[in-house]
Amino acid sequence: MALQRAAFRLRQTVARSIHTSGCGHQEALAVESETNPEPFSIFRTQQSDPYNLSFWALTTGNEPSAGRFTNYSFQAMGFTAEEQRDWVSMDLGPAVTASAHAHTHILILDDNRLLLPYWAKVILSDIDAGRYIHGVAVHWYMDSFVPAEISLGTTHHLFPEYYLFGTEACSGWSPVDRGVKLGSWERAEQYAADIIQDLNHYVVGWTDWNLALDMGGGPNWVKNFVDSPIIVNAKQDVFYKQPTFYSMAHFSMFLLKGSRRVGVSASGETTLEFSAFIRPDGSVVLIILNRSALVVQFEVWDPAVGFIPSTAPPRSLLTLAWNTH
Repeated sequence: MALQRAAFRLRQTVARSIHTSGCGHQEALAVESETNPEPFSIFRTQQSDPYNLSFWALTTGNEPSAGRFTNYSFQAMGFTAEEQRDWVSMDLGPAVTASAHAHTHILILDDNRLLLPYWAKVILSDIDAGRYIHGVAVHWYMDSFVPAEISLGTTHHLFPEYYLFGTEACSGWSPVDRGVKLGSWERAEQYAADIIQDLNHYVVGWTDWNLALDMGGGPNWVKNFVDSPIIVNAKQDVFYKQPTFYSMAHFSMFLLKGSRRVGVSASGETTLEFSAFIRPDGSVVLIILNRSALVVQFEVWDPAVGFIPSTAPPRSLLTLAWNTH
């Protein structure tokens, strides 16, 4: 097996912290427009909810660009950036702020990042709308059409006070790679690569579209059958944890609430993809993806502990964690 060698150096440049949410009691809310007495936005929970769930944030609506397509297959509400700006400033923002749920975050866009930074410029540059908004929600579809630095990076640098949050991703959505693929490691790599790229460009959370689906990638009323980290075989009364489940676990298990990304650079050209974090207890986590067919031997240099030798097997995802004191 061929070998590559690489070395990494941690830099103590701190980026935005990982955002997570807690749970608490929430009552039902019907929000009414100042100009329209009919409720235009409702999020429901039951007081008797046995799981004690709460909503910590809401978005301005799923994929507003989709609602502007004629005969779009899904239910959708179309917005231009200007229309969404005005709706937030005149209706949604004031209504949520005046409600019993004023702590609820409002995230704009909730669509693909190729609409950034344009969408953010239109809305966040407006004082009346911007004061109600906490972040920008992005989806992963069509990420390959626009580099992360041009979209996510530019948006962050223009509006660093607003966080970026990944609100939808799934595999098996593309017409050329459709539906469920049990045991697909390639899809696990796609997840890890996208999460690493997002985290390295100021995104503070990443959400899969599906918690669990059946063997056919459903149910789905418009037959939009896709893949999921957990697939349920109801006939056999079993479920399968897909490689994407464990790919996400490298991030969800190791990046604790309050973790902060730190700079990390390679000493030379490498095929490895990586992101590093300092956790609240001072320990360090380095997540490394090797999508090549090569064994990659590398060393990590941390001024606090010195050199840490390691190896990334072919087609692997690994997490290194160490104490600095």
